[in-house]
Amino acid sequence: MRTVDGRVAGRRGQATRQKLLDCLGEMLSSSPYRDVKVIDVARKAGTSPATFYQYFPDVEGAVLEIADRTAAEAAELAGLLEGRSWAGKAGWQTAQELVDGFLDFWRRNDAILRVVDLGAAEGDKRFYKLRMKILNSVNGSLADAVTELQAKGRIDKDVNPAAIAGSLVTMLAAVASHQKGFTSWGVKQAELKPNLALLVHLGVTGRKPTR
Repeated sequence: MRTVDGRVAGRRGQATRQKLLDCLGEMLSSSPYRDVKVIDVARKAGTSPATFYQYFPDVEGAVLEIADRTAAEAAELAGLLEGRSWAGKAGWQTAQELVDGFLDFWRRNDAILRVVDLGAAEGDKRFYKLRMKILNSVNGSLADAVTELQAKGRIDKDVNPAAIAGSLVTMLAAVASHQKGFTSWGVKQAELKPNLALLVHLGVTGRKPTR
């Protein structure tokens, strides 16, 4: 762990650096990204702007570090699909657990993921790559599942596995980032999950689930 000028940060320095990141993460939950200033992060962490600049070039640099860690943590989503079956009742269980895990991950990281989406939408390649890293944690496994079912003759050969997987992952991300908005449509969280799982199951298998 090094400072901006290349010096190795000691234990206390690393703790201060982490505290700054933690405080920034909290602020992103309650303030628009563009409104967060170095002086505010430093004050919340009980230190000075000069100390902040020892560890990060600016707020965006610190935000990118939080986003990078979140993208790394997204690897846990791949575990939701490893060695899982899409046949019969097991397939329905797989779809439900994928949806549950995906929505939960998004809720836990909502603030930083909103910033990642904003940066990606504005064409910032750094944020775009991080967003793709997060989505790829699920995309590849879904494409493999469709390919496997296709090889077994359960899905039409004209289906493009990559297109199906990409569409489903994009849908999951869009729904996950809009979870609070569903209440305005009269949809409860408990109702959202099974219906989203139904769409995922249909997308992967082409069939209604066996419950």
